[in-house]
Amino acid sequence: MKRTEKGKKIANILERLYPETPIPLEHYSAYTLLVAVMLSAQTTDKKVNQVTPKLFRYADTPEKMILLEVDTIRNIIQEIGLAPTKAKNLKKMAEQIIKSGGLRGEWEYLEDLAGVGHKTASVVMSQWYGIPAFPVDTHIHRLAKRWGLTKGKNVEMTERDLKKIWPKELWNKLHLQIIFFGREFCPARNHNLEQCEICSWSASKKVIREEMKK
Repeated sequence: MKRTEKGKKIANILERLYPETPIPLEHYSAYTLLVAVMLSAQTTDKKVNQVTPKLFRYADTPEKMILLEVDTIRNIIQEIGLAPTKAKNLKKMAEQIIKSGGLRGEWEYLEDLAGVGHKTASVVMSQWYGIPAFPVDTHIHRLAKRWGLTKGKNVEMTERDLKKIWPKELWNKLHLQIIFFGREFCPARNHNLEQCEICSWSASKKVIREEMKK
């Protein structure tokens, strides 16, 4: 089956399972979403949602964030992975936003902010500003390879492949739908591909054999 045919079938399954796609990170502005996504690197959304309410009570705008010492920020987010680095980046990012006249939905602008890479910028652009983007993290990368949608060796290559498979109008929603499906039905380990609604027909026999050896 061609990748485009697989993609169409997968999109139909995901739309049936997840017609609504709420953003799993709690936020209420472009800035709070940016902060939450930045904090989510190498940790779970659940953990981020446990930490951000306290952080946002003190600093839910760049103007409030710069008033906090880095040590104070670190203490608030200490349960999150890479807390020392993220605390420094939050402070610097707030300073950059203020100096530049405010947060803007522009690719180059967002990707130049401290602690904000392409994936984080993609989430903010797609989920807040409504700009077509396909944020690919390690989880989506894993599923795309398992489903035979890419042979990409990294998330950048996988992102390019997925953008070729699905039309732009589906990107923003599919990103979340794939994440939801992975969490509920398609875990990285101890997964029976032959019984999975997507893996059972999309994964190659080679992939199934490799997964069974784990």
